Amino acid sequence: MLDSVLTTALVAEKICMVDRTELYTIQSPYITDPTTTVSGLTGTYAIDDYTITLSTLTVAEEFKVANHVYQFEQLINNFDLFSDLALAQARSIAISVDKFVLNSIGTDGTGSYTTPVGGFTTSGNLQTILGALVSKVAGYQDTMNGMYLVVENTDIAGMLPAQGAAGFSFSDAALNNGFLTSMFGIDIYVVRTGTFVTETIGTKSVTMSGCRLFGLKNLCTYAAPRGIEVTEKETSGATGKEIATYCLAAAKVWAAKADATVKITLA
Repeated sequence: MLDSVLTTALVAEKICMVDRTELYTIQSPYITDPTTTVSGLTGTYAIDDYTITLSTLTVAEEFKVANHVYQFEQLINNFDLFSDLALAQARSIAISVDKFVLNSIGTDGTGSYTTPVGGFTTSGNLQTILGALVSKVAGYQDTMNGMYLVVENTDIAGMLPAQGAAGFSFSDAALNNGFLTSMFGIDIYVVRTGTFVTETIGTKSVTMSGCRLFGLKNLCTYAAPRGIEVTEKETSGATGKEIATYCLAAAKVWAAKADATVKITLA
């Protein structure tokens, strides 16, 4: 218990709509936006064509981790190795899925913004950045779901001083309580350095190195059929048991609202 590791905060479930049913695919058809015309009193109208597009989320990624605990390891330790290892594996899976979802929706979103030079680590940029981000989604009805911003822990070096100088009651709260996780109506989430990457995760190629993420909540879907599962099994030729933890996952930015997920490039 004294040697428990610090656990990374999870964000994906706070910003996405989560589906834990056993659906392998989720379909969301959408149509092209109809256009209203305005004319004098004629009593007639023109009929326009429209297009139906089928957008589909398909579960294609499997996350898994397995270890073997030998009987002698369990006997000579005065705590439950099986339970401890199962929890550690579940944490590892959850962190991996969280990283996958954040990078996937950031890569697939069509919204984009490049910060002033220095990004979030330059205190003077913060209010300019937040104002520009809000302008990307202002006027949408879906803003009632809330806005989010995901940054890495190193960004706080510039954000915290900016909050402390933001003006009277807000700065007093920041100075007394530390980093505030809501500003300009945006919920701010912090992940660890190295969360945003450019690499291939499973079958998905993501391009988020040097980037951060902003958008409207609950417009992307994160699917995890049945959630995380844990199994224990005996292995031929070895004492003790093998512990395996695994889950299936997928993430989708729906095309009709893709511009409300914004990839922030740090300058």
